[in-house]
Amino acid sequence: MKSKLEYIWLDGSVPTQQLRAKTRIEENFSGKLEDCPMWSFDGSSTNQAVGGSSDLLLKPVYICPDPDRKNAYLVMTEVLNPDETPHPTNGRAFIEEEDEDFWFGFEQEYFLYDPQTRLPLGFPAGGFPEPQGPYYCGVGGSKAFGRQIVEEHLDLCLEAGINVEGINAEVAAGQWEFQIFAKGALSAGDQVWMARFLLERTAEKYGVDVEWHPKPLGKDLDWNGSGMHANFSNGLMRTCGDKKVFTDICEEFAKRIPEHIAVYGAYNDQRLTGLHETQSIDEFSYGVSDRGASIRIPVGTVENGWKGRLEDRRPASNGDPYKIGGRIIKTVKKVEG
Repeated sequence: MKSKLEYIWLDGSVPTQQLRAKTRIEENFSGKLEDCPMWSFDGSSTNQAVGGSSDLLLKPVYICPDPDRKNAYLVMTEVLNPDETPHPTNGRAFIEEEDEDFWFGFEQEYFLYDPQTRLPLGFPAGGFPEPQGPYYCGVGGSKAFGRQIVEEHLDLCLEAGINVEGINAEVAAGQWEFQIFAKGALSAGDQVWMARFLLERTAEKYGVDVEWHPKPLGKDLDWNGSGMHANFSNGLMRTCGDKKVFTDICEEFAKRIPEHIAVYGAYNDQRLTGLHETQSIDEFSYGVSDRGASIRIPVGTVENGWKGRLEDRRPASNGDPYKIGGRIIKTVKKVEG
């Protein structure tokens, strides 16, 4: 039997990388990651190399069934130089090693856009729908736009084995969210990128674009932006029962604003303004159940006797989960050290 293997990678687009993919056919494929061969591509066509020396390598790192094609698999890859060192665009290499003691829950927000009007679904051409209020977790033709795409995407993710834990309509019209949980930053990043790929490909069938920009409607309009809130914990946080552990971690984050913002996504200054459930990009705060803070301490963590997680609310919807997870781990380990 011949199988289709869709090799997926991140290109060299700036300031936000885009997904690329191509299919290879393998005969009698086992379905196992270790049996996925290394492959190559033309980096000069993806802003990753020059034409005179354009061959780059694709190293398979994650595989799952492709429920939308017959006899098919989805293969997430890393981009390598010809000597098999990480390419500068390889954000996955930002994570030095997998550490499954760190658990991540990413809340991925996004807009569904009409490519003709360049406006979110639900926005009339040249105008606006009624103001924010009825859309968050809304139901009905005048409140939820693009649900068929969202539901199909959810089913595909679950069939592929991606650990999606939920979906919901978000605050703005045409805005949605899915949540992914994983143990380890590499696993979390692999699954977020794979879910993004499936969403892009599903929306493509309906002639709809996915907009990952954190403030696509502009910072001056009264419409929420899109984030990718990063919930995180490690074994100490889940078991310590000590408020000081959590405040010490938050204080360490406060010392490292530039390092975090540098990898939290492009154009995030347009979203992190201090309005629409955000803290200003150049300020830092934390608080229990405070969605206007840089880091929210969930009330469940407090009620559980200071055992649980924290939520960094600053990452943008277009951020690279590999880089975000890797940076969070580095900062938390400063406290442990």
